[in-house]
Amino acid sequence: MQELSLTEAQQKVDEWIKTIGVRYFEPLTNLGILMEETGELARLMVRKYGEQSFKESDKGKELADEMADVLWVLMCLANQTGVNLNEALQKNFEKKTNRDKQRHQDNEKLM
Repeated sequence: MQELSLTEAQQKVDEWIKTIGVRYFEPLTNLGILMEETGELARLMVRKYGEQSFKESDKGKELADEMADVLWVLMCLANQTGVNLNEALQKNFEKKTNRDKQRHQDNEKLM
């Protein structure tokens, strides 16, 4: 399977939307879909790693697929709003590194 950069993935999502998906849903619709997909991921996580038991309707769900659904819709929103996720993630690493240089190492709860 070919690995994709975030930029390439955003481009592939955009191409898919414009050729197969016809058009993007409105940004607020996609925000709602993102919340739905995040909820589906949360549901699976609490059943797999938490105390809740699986229901019949949960069977056959894959964690990777649920994460990919979240990522897909997030990329749609990024494309619609002009956000380059590759650049945004790099800036986020810098922000977190500067802000949290010592914070986590000094956190007794993490020892």
